[in-house]
Amino acid sequence: MSGKSKFNVFALSLGLSVILSAVAVAQAAGAAASGAAAGSNNAAAPATGAVVNSGKIGIVNIQDAIIATNEGKKEFDALQARFAPKQNELKSLNDEVENMKKDLQAKGDKLNEEERNKQVKTLEVKQKTLQRNYDDAQTEFQQAEQEVVNRIGGKMLNVLEKYARTNNYAVILDVSNPQTPVLWASQGTNITKELVDAYNSESPITPAAAPKPAGAATRPPAGTATTPKKP
Repeated sequence: MSGKSKFNVFALSLGLSVILSAVAVAQAAGAAASGAAAGSNNAAAPATGAVVNSGKIGIVNIQDAIIATNEGKKEFDALQARFAPKQNELKSLNDEVENMKKDLQAKGDKLNEEERNKQVKTLEVKQKTLQRNYDDAQTEFQQAEQEVVNRIGGKMLNVLEKYARTNNYAVILDVSNPQTPVLWASQGTNITKELVDAYNSESPITPAAAPKPAGAATRPPAGTATTPKKP
């Protein structure tokens, strides 16, 4: 039970697993179509404003990019703070369940059947409560997390489109999913950092202030958690 009852808000199971730049792909298709047209009419000139594509292919880890932006850091720090009380509540309940297990194991053979059955039933109720609370918290966190990912991810696709056009990329592939079809790519094709920089340059969110050193004057009241800890 202890393994399943761990709730760690740092485990960001981001739902945006595979994102392709639809516009970049469309550019590649457009370039192919233009080539075909040029074959039938060599004198034909490209349409005004058309992007001349160099055929470059790039890769990006969109999950890392979202988290690395100034806005992403701010939003996920806020999620961490929001769910820290629930994290601590679950940890306390989990500790209580584990202590009850140890106590029952240590004293079980010294208890009469009625008392042992009573403690076993109490433990089962506590375990069910822990599992239910954990499932509810996990669902709530994942929904909140997905909202952040969708919101930032939508804006990031617009930045990606602009970056792809400006730098003449034909295709940009997302490699954040372990099942990505990309087997190998040179580091020079990875534009994750460039995408983060481009996003930050268009965002009004500034970098978060550096954390205060240990022993700083401002401290939370006793018993208040500032960072979640694994149960």
